[in-house]
Amino acid sequence: MPLLQTPRLRMRTIVRSDIDAIYRLHSDPRAMRYWSFSAWTDPQQAQDWFEQSRHFAEREESWPWGLTLIDADELIGIVTLFAVNRAQRRAEVGYQLHPTYWGRGYAQEALRAALTYGFDALELHRVEADIDPRNQASCRLVERVGFRREGYLRERWHVNGEIADTALYGLLAREFVR
Repeated sequence: MPLLQTPRLRMRTIVRSDIDAIYRLHSDPRAMRYWSFSAWTDPQQAQDWFEQSRHFAEREESWPWGLTLIDADELIGIVTLFAVNRAQRRAEVGYQLHPTYWGRGYAQEALRAALTYGFDALELHRVEADIDPRNQASCRLVERVGFRREGYLRERWHVNGEIADTALYGLLAREFVR
């Protein structure tokens, strides 16, 4: 995993010592509100996620970066290029930031860095994002970096007794402004 850096963040390999922070992130109901699965309730889920994430990264099907502030090593979020299809030159992107760090522009910095890596180093042609349309902050984020809303899937996810739609976004390499 390449180390990436933005003006305020380091994007590094996720390591075993991050498992507790990963659990805190995925067990926070605020951070998980619009995800396609429920907040975690068992720390073993973080261990399982770490092992699975490492497996996909080793196969170059996923590029998960742990986000830390430039002058610290504590994990504050994750951004991942996943479902990477090298033959079709496409991937999906996902991101998650601990609520303590919301509203400061960190997600946009990390997303731009991940997209730059995907389009330049991986030579991707297209990156997609699947977002619960009720998550207006996330919709605005991807639109700010150039994604276009390309589709809408009604009643796609069943999570915590709720049924949620999905807004599909896409960004082509030629449209991405670095």
